[in-house]
Parts: sequence; C-alpha cells; structure tokens
Amino acid sequence: MGLLKQRKNKKYNYKPRYYKGEGSPYEVKHKFDDYRTTVNPAKGLKGKFNAALDDYKSNRDNNVNRRVIIIVSVLIFLFLLIIDFDLSIFFPQS
Repeated sequence: MGLLKQRKNKKYNYKPRYYKGEGSPYEVKHKFDDYRTTVNPAKGLKGKFNAALDDYKSNRDNNVNRRVIIIVSVLIFLFLLIIDFDLSIFFPQS
C-alpha cells in the first residue's frame, strides 16, 4: 500500500533567535526590484521586449545613449574590417 503514495515533506516552524529585522529573513529578493520595471514575472518574449523598451524610454540618460551608440558603431566597424568590406566608399575620393 505504501508503494503508490508519495512521501510528504516535513514542515519545520523555525524562527531565527537573533533576527530583529523587517519581513522574512529567508525571502530572496532581487537587488533592483524597486527601481526596475523589467524585473517582472515572465510574460513572453514580446512582453519582455516591450517592457525593456518602456524602461529604456523612461530613463533618458544621455551618457548611456552615447555610450551605446559608440559601442555599436565600433563593433560594426570591426565587423566590416573582419569581412574585408571596402571602406573606401565612405570616404570622398580626390
């Protein structure tokens, strides 16, 4: 009879002796949950992409935008050099 039943897990009612903080000491929470809108439950690829775009649009920081543009342009330039693209079309010929 006991072969078909699953075992139930034991429950412990443990309370830390010296913990005097707020909430549960065992709650695992992401560090940036209060500040980010993209740290939400999974809502599909389209929902995640839209949430990331909304977060990017709401946080207008010129340094970050400039940094992203510089990094992308350097990576594109390196890619064009690796595939031996003729870069002379971008420069005026005399």
